Amino acid sequence: MPAPRHLLLWGVLALLLTAPLIAMQFTDEVRWTPYDFAAGALLLGGLGLSVELVLRWFRRPRQRLLAIGAALSVVTLIWLDGAVGIF
Repeated sequence: MPAPRHLLLWGVLALLLTAPLIAMQFTDEVRWTPYDFAAGALLLGGLGLSVELVLRWFRRPRQRLLAIGAALSVVTLIWLDGAVGIF
């Protein structure tokens, strides 16, 4: 049986991915293609795996916080660049 931590992590990531799907039902301003959902799933899946590895490899809370923050920063920058082309 999966640990509650796993369920919470993957549940939140899945919820983030369904937000655009729900928004597309109510407005024409959100237009995601299947490619967008695949790219989002790849990014969020990579983030989820990164968090899982960090929690397994690092024991000190400070190390965990820094490593997860770095992973989250990388994913956020890639997501923003894909959305609006900041670079």
